This record gives sequence, structure tokens and C-alpha cells, in this order.
Amino acid sequence: MRINEFTPDMKVFEFSQDKKNKEESGLGFEKFLKEKLDNLNETQIKAEETTKNFIAGEEKNIHNVMLTTSEAKLSLDMAIEVRNKIVEAYQELNRMQV
Repeated sequence: MRINEFTPDMKVFEFSQDKKNKEESGLGFEKFLKEKLDNLNETQIKAEETTKNFIAGEEKNIHNVMLTTSEAKLSLDMAIEVRNKIVEAYQELNRMQV
């Protein structure tokens, strides 16, 4: 398929297929981290929707709103702490003398 006189190199697509096969074969750190970040994003979106519904008057239970927003905040705080620990570990590895 040609779009604007551009023909992609097929080697790019072969590499991405090999990478997908490697990811599916085992649960790597990258896949695990992406999965958890996707869960965090879903939690944030759910909290935002619940808050919007409460403001619009569709949600009557304030307890549910507070619960989802608190869960989203705690999830985000934990993700930030995990990120900080990963950065600290990376910096510590860089400081090591070989």
C-alpha cells in the first residue's frame, strides 16, 4: 500500500512481530508495569466520572464518590513512590564502580 509515495521497509514490521512474540511468552517487567499503569489510569478515569456524575446530580451517594476518589489518590501516590524507588535504584546502579 502506498500513501503519499511512501513505501515502508518491511523489516520494521518483522521486528515488531518478534517483540510481540517475546512479550507474550513471559510476563516481563515492562509488561507488568504497563498493566499496572493501565489499571491506575482506569482508576483515575473512574474517579473523575463519578465526580462529574455527582456534580451533575446523577450520583446521589457521596460515600461512593469519596471512596473512588480516595482510591484513585492512594493509587497515584503509590505509583509515584514506586517510580521514586525505581529512580533511586537506577541512580545507585550508576554510582557503582566496576
